[in-house]
Amino acid sequence: MKSDAVKCGMQQAPHRSLFNALGFTEEEMQKPMVGIVSSYNEIVPGHMNLDKIVNAVKLGVAEAGGVPVVFPAIAVCDGIAMGHIGMKYSLVTRDLIADSTECMALAHQFDALVMVPNCDKNVPGLLMAAARINVPTVFVSGGPMLAGHVKGQKRSLSSMFEAVGSYAAGKMSEDDVKEFEQKVCPTCGSCSGMYTANSMNCLTEALGMGLPGNGTIPAVYSERIKLAKHAGMAVMDMLKKNIRPRDIMTKEAIINALTVDMALGCSTNSMLHLPAIAHEIGFDFDISYANEISEKTPNLCHLAPAGPTYMEDLNEAGGVYAVISELIEKGLIDTSCMTVTGRTIGENAAGARNLNEEVIRPLSNPYSETGGLAVLKGNLAPDGSVVKRSAVVPEMMVHEGPARVFECEEDAIDAIKGGRINPGDVVVIRNEGPKGGPGMREMLNPTSAIAGMGLGSTVALITDGRFSGASRGASIGHVSPEAAVGGPIALVKEGDIISIDIPKMKLDVKVSDEELAERKKNWTPVESDIKSGYLSRYRELVTSGNRGAILEIPKDR
Repeated sequence: MKSDAVKCGMQQAPHRSLFNALGFTEEEMQKPMVGIVSSYNEIVPGHMNLDKIVNAVKLGVAEAGGVPVVFPAIAVCDGIAMGHIGMKYSLVTRDLIADSTECMALAHQFDALVMVPNCDKNVPGLLMAAARINVPTVFVSGGPMLAGHVKGQKRSLSSMFEAVGSYAAGKMSEDDVKEFEQKVCPTCGSCSGMYTANSMNCLTEALGMGLPGNGTIPAVYSERIKLAKHAGMAVMDMLKKNIRPRDIMTKEAIINALTVDMALGCSTNSMLHLPAIAHEIGFDFDISYANEISEKTPNLCHLAPAGPTYMEDLNEAGGVYAVISELIEKGLIDTSCMTVTGRTIGENAAGARNLNEEVIRPLSNPYSETGGLAVLKGNLAPDGSVVKRSAVVPEMMVHEGPARVFECEEDAIDAIKGGRINPGDVVVIRNEGPKGGPGMREMLNPTSAIAGMGLGSTVALITDGRFSGASRGASIGHVSPEAAVGGPIALVKEGDIISIDIPKMKLDVKVSDEELAERKKNWTPVESDIKSGYLSRYRELVTSGNRGAILEIPKDR
């Protein structure tokens, strides 16, 4: 056992004295030591139930003959962090989570791990850590929130942000907004649409790192507790069979996850996290793979914000494996990939069925023949940009309009809510990228304001920052290279014509190469007001959005 390094032999007598201080019995010292990485806290609604999940995992581990030992991972609520300096601290936690979990697991020589995340950056951060540590590991999330109900319709957090925009446009009263406020988030759990947290929890199933149901069983269902117990048992089985994360998270598994991503219509943030996870296993993931996979993968689901269905509906329709089974039928999944069940993804999917063809469209009737995400390139984004095309209205798939340029999110929101954005405009928000932010803030506030004010079918938004999975409309993010390093988005001027062609994967500014080169000569970067602390260190190490905003030591050092 790996833990023998801290438990066995005369040299380890001091170590054993410390285990004695923890109350370990002689019997426990003979058993595998399983780390339970708990993201529980009392500020994130998706994490407030994780203490129950962790206790269930502990029971499963103990029942299967292991010794469960809990240690923490941090978590940020993107919704609470949205629209202020707090959002600079969201994406950056992914690497803090990966690094701190690596430190804890290897310092204490755990034999196996069960990861208990839920919301946005915990899942990819812990998947990155799992690949590094490479001991048998199972994921079990806290589960999604149930949808809210307002005036007879299902609603979610994106509806709440859009309600604020509607209020600014005079389309809602303060009482209307208050009703949304009280009803859209009715339970604990990750927010109820196909936002980033649920996207990544579903993709954890597709990667093979979570048991079936990990992404979709609602947080408040007893089935979620059962799943957690089974996760504890499963990791002990993996330990016996020596199945490790790098046996599961292969290049083929990551391509499977990207394929499922396209069918589900996941958050654009998956195009930050899948490359970062791939980097940990030595797979150089080019985001352009998205277009190759998208061209042959039908979009089968339109969950909120793209449509009127929610995670609870996907769960009742058969969950992620019902989607996978449809994709297997078309030959789009590598069925030989191993999973934490000890069986292949093909074997896991053998009994899965689509139980509701209104929630999961069959192959014969997809929402579109192409997948939910697209990577756009052109002279405005030479290294790429990302759009959730499944959430774009048909009339905005091809669009040209004048640039309305803003150096930060706050200025753009003021203009949108102040009625200074007109139909046809293309809002450009720059200096919000990984380095420029620093921290690559989400732009849910401006996209929701645009939608709430009735401009969603006429106004586009482009940024070197990123979008929440709750964003919808012609919202194009991750523009690379970013403004802070002198990318073309830094050179756009007010009134320049921006050309968007999603079907052709193009994003251009209608300015000549010569003019852009001349502007570049006169360009100076915007000076950041972040001079110290973690964000300052992050800015020095972070790479571009098209590379997943991974951290690397600059080559000139």
